Amino acid sequence: MEVSAKLHVLADAAKYDAACASSESTRKRSAAGLGNAAPGGICHSFTPDGRCVSLLKILLTNYCIYDCAYCVNRISSDTPRARFTVAEVVNLTIEFYKRNYIEGLFLSSGIIQSPDYTMEQIVAVARELRTEHRFCGYIHLKAVPGASPELLADAGRFADRVSVNIEMARQHDLDRLAPAKRHDVIETSMTRIRAAEPVAGQTTQMVIGATPATDSEILAKSDELYRSHALRRVYYSAYSPIPHAASELPAQPAPLVREHRLYQADWLMRHYGFQVGELTTEAERNLPLDADPKLAWALRHREFFPIDVNAATREALLRVPGLGVRTVERILRLRRHLRLTLADLGKMRVPIRRARHFLTDGARELDSLALPSRLLALPEQLPLFAAREAVTGEF
Repeated sequence: MEVSAKLHVLADAAKYDAACASSESTRKRSAAGLGNAAPGGICHSFTPDGRCVSLLKILLTNYCIYDCAYCVNRISSDTPRARFTVAEVVNLTIEFYKRNYIEGLFLSSGIIQSPDYTMEQIVAVARELRTEHRFCGYIHLKAVPGASPELLADAGRFADRVSVNIEMARQHDLDRLAPAKRHDVIETSMTRIRAAEPVAGQTTQMVIGATPATDSEILAKSDELYRSHALRRVYYSAYSPIPHAASELPAQPAPLVREHRLYQADWLMRHYGFQVGELTTEAERNLPLDADPKLAWALRHREFFPIDVNAATREALLRVPGLGVRTVERILRLRRHLRLTLADLGKMRVPIRRARHFLTDGARELDSLALPSRLLALPEQLPLFAAREAVTGEF
């Protein structure tokens, strides 16, 4: 098969892996080197200054010895197969970089022969790029669960980021849909990746909607992974039916809005001080689809509001719908020098239509009449939520 044909097959197969983020790498370009990972990130993701950057995102091969029911590349699938050599991936990366098509490489793979054999091939690509071509651009490698500690350490040595997918929130779902995979093996690999220096961090991915796992269970697993393995990010991938899917999988895709709500809840856990147990209830284990989780929490806890914009703590202000991290920091700075009013917040471009229902400035009390219907009617810009939160912090 020609390299161009392989590229078509293996770039398309890589689109199902969402576990990507801006690099946060500190690797600098040497005088004789090629590329620079520090200012770049990866395709369809925003760097801290709001730029969207690109990389070559491919599989080494879509052959796989596993038979995961939700994966289009499973051994029983009749999808067209292809496999790159190490040299072909290296040459594609260098040539695409020289033409300014990409700023780095994201490399994953199906499992061929064994975890160690597959990981050896993946690491060989990064090693050759770094040592023979002096490539200093961004490299993200997808680790193979169960690979040896030495190979995972090598991956951390040559890559800016290494990640391994947890796949499902519950082990018994993996037992049913991906019997070759186990949480303990995956998390052991995460532990080894974390110990590998100087890797800039790791991410993981969970498929949602392919099983009856609730949002409460999904978020609890994410919280455990953040605390145990210091992950940079958990990615949530809404299940989408694949050709010739197994009969035990749903016939309909998971709603994208559910994926969106999980990202919002994840953001609240990581940046707003919310505990995982606050985001759902015993009666309703899934996040509401008609309201963001911060608003849903506020509507369930009317006794917490209103709070005084001039006296409330940082932690309390972060609970107010419409106030993001950056906005709260501005409020805390400004109120050292003057007494703020709700009108002042409007001048600061705070989304006051939402926040005013939960705030007081000491002169104006909370107007809670028809509160839920008013707020639930406020529009959201679903496709832009990740960029909006990252750049403005308003959530």
